[in-house]
Amino acid sequence: QVQLVESGGGLVQPGGSLRLSCAASRIIFGISTMAWYRQAPGKERELVARITSGGTTNYADSVKGRFTISRDNARRMVYLQMNSLKPEDTAVYYCNNDNAWGQGTQVTVSS
Repeated sequence: QVQLVESGGGLVQPGGSLRLSCAASRIIFGISTMAWYRQAPGKERELVARITSGGTTNYADSVKGRFTISRDNARRMVYLQMNSLKPEDTAVYYCNNDNAWGQGTQVTVSS
């Protein structure tokens, strides 16, 4: 079964940056659409960004212009560069492929 392992979360001040990474295994990575979701306390899980096998991306309106999703097919990795972070970005961030989910990584934006 597909395995997704996230890393890179942490505590950052408002306006700061973080880069999340997701390592994928047991997947035909090169033809897979990959995505990042997040879930804040008391809220539903929401799509943050998605990238297709061809590199087409789409973003939630709340992160457009601040977050960038990318992928490295050779390394079977997907990334989420997060800039100009806001307290409302605080959430557990999950890597996703179809029905497979990683364990999540906590991102906390606070002064």
